[in-house]
Amino acid sequence: MKTSREHDQQLEAESAPGCAVPETATEVLLDGHRATRDRVARSILDHGPSSAADLAGRLGLTSAAVRRHLDGLLAAGLVESREQRVYGSRGRGRPAKLFALTESGRDAFYQAYDQLAADALRWISDAVGGGKAGEEAVAAFARARFAKQGQKYLDSLEQAGDGLRTEALAEALSADGYAATVRRVPSAGVSKAPVGAQLCQHHCPVAHIAEQFPQLCEAETEVFSQLLGTHVQRLATIAHGDGVCTTYVPAPGAASSHGKRQAPDAAPTAGTSIPSAPASARRNLA
Repeated sequence: MKTSREHDQQLEAESAPGCAVPETATEVLLDGHRATRDRVARSILDHGPSSAADLAGRLGLTSAAVRRHLDGLLAAGLVESREQRVYGSRGRGRPAKLFALTESGRDAFYQAYDQLAADALRWISDAVGGGKAGEEAVAAFARARFAKQGQKYLDSLEQAGDGLRTEALAEALSADGYAATVRRVPSAGVSKAPVGAQLCQHHCPVAHIAEQFPQLCEAETEVFSQLLGTHVQRLATIAHGDGVCTTYVPAPGAASSHGKRQAPDAAPTAGTSIPSAPASARRNLA
């Protein structure tokens, strides 16, 4: 069994400057260092944008070793770096640097799994004759899948304080790898009171499949509406080419000016008219 020192020495040897850096995403994941470098990339995939310290803690590696593998992933175009957003007062020093997968990075993982998932959904559609019946069969599957996922979040949302259910949902989604955040949308009027919030998902594990089967996005939106007990409106999705999946959640009472609200336990179905988000929400898209 290797000692910790031997393990670090091996990592240093793997990432030494003299080692050739593969030129493509596929080569990076299939080269001789795949075991460790793939774990780094996979952790970013599962948990969303992460700092070197976050990755080191999750993977049991030194920060220096993680940075060397990140350098290789950056050079291959698998990941990109950005500064961490700081909300509220900012302390001394520069914000931590976060690393996120690029489109090429996602493709390196999703290629085989996406094809399998797409084939399965297409089989479901064809099995009932295709057409409208096929679309509804896929939608039924999507609703069942996201409803089961939503059940896991119920306890967290029920324990959240007044007005914090959206933040609780974001935390639950982040734990499942969606890297979700919440941005409050201020009123354009004098009061400046929030008229709602944007629930932003910076990562979507099924984005490539949702490009072909939009029922997945629709079903997820329905579940958000059920969990939050209000109308919600999808403003942007990664599946449609946007950088972030963004859902507008009106503040309590804010939706009344747009028409009659549904009962809290009712969720909009595909095609249901949902009140439009205020212009301030659309202007503040992440």
